[in-house]
Amino acid sequence: MKNVYLVLITVCILAAAVMPVQAFTAKSLTISLAPDGDARVDMQYELSFIEQTAVFFKLADPAAELKKAFDTHSTEPVTVPQVTSSSAVVLIPGFATVSEANHQTLMVTPTVSFEKAQQVMNGYWFAPLVSPDFSPDRTTVIFPDGYQENFSDVLAVPSLSHVLSR
Repeated sequence: MKNVYLVLITVCILAAAVMPVQAFTAKSLTISLAPDGDARVDMQYELSFIEQTAVFFKLADPAAELKKAFDTHSTEPVTVPQVTSSSAVVLIPGFATVSEANHQTLMVTPTVSFEKAQQVMNGYWFAPLVSPDFSPDRTTVIFPDGYQENFSDVLAVPSLSHVLSR
């Protein structure tokens, strides 16, 4: 009887090891722009048990990966003041370009893509065991005047241009 339990446990472990499980899942991404072009990025996500274990043992660091993803959009250092097992806040100086012309303020955001995040994920030891989803269910870009652009299930947010209301 003891051998039967041992065989069942072994089969369950092997089945779990071979079947890919849902991994990092981006739930929401909110980019809030300040009048000077700085941005606060709030990301909500879920991690699989394997990823939570990797984060616990400091084998993976979602905050560092988010920082890297947004570092290319700023000439100043990007900071990550808050991170939990399900969310992160990233502050990006000079994220959007702000220009004045004819008494109007134009704000232009860069394209934001999470394709490189997939490449980074593929480099981890547990990559064959997981199936990540980097496209947030809901992405919102909020301009300083309250205007918003919303996207659903996109891996890349296009560059946006908006004339700010006065």
